[in-house]
Amino acid sequence: MPLPGEEEYETAYRLGRLLGKNDLNVCTGGYAGIMEAVSKGAVEEGMKAIGITVDLFRSTPNRFITKEIKCDTLLERIDRLIAAGDAYIVLRGGTGTLVELAMVWEYLNKGLMTQKPIAVHGSLWQNIIGEMEKRISFEKRKTGLIKTFNEIEECADFIVRQLQN
Repeated sequence: MPLPGEEEYETAYRLGRLLGKNDLNVCTGGYAGIMEAVSKGAVEEGMKAIGITVDLFRSTPNRFITKEIKCDTLLERIDRLIAAGDAYIVLRGGTGTLVELAMVWEYLNKGLMTQKPIAVHGSLWQNIIGEMEKRISFEKRKTGLIKTFNEIEECADFIVRQLQN
């Protein structure tokens, strides 16, 4: 779990600040590490930080959360995270982050939700997205639903522009 001063934490913190400066609230899973950093950045810019939590983890929500939404199950939490978003930004993460991204991507690809912008940051996701796009193209489904970025500023700028249109 990234800590203050570490690259992943500081990148997430910058993202929160960039979104906050553009009058955007943030919504995360509500716990430590990257989720805390994004929340901290947004709150420091005067915006809200919603945390969607689940007791399963037996963790304490981070202190920057301005509103907590408690869920009973992991699937309920993922559904609430997806429903809460007007756009999605995916930073480094593990299998939980992968599941969340895959569900949003599948909902969009199957027309189960309205089109919303999705941005991913970093080479981990670029590799995964690239491989999946090949398969999706082969299946003749819609490609290009997810934009990849190397710089967090570009990622935030894309989302801000999409939401302003």
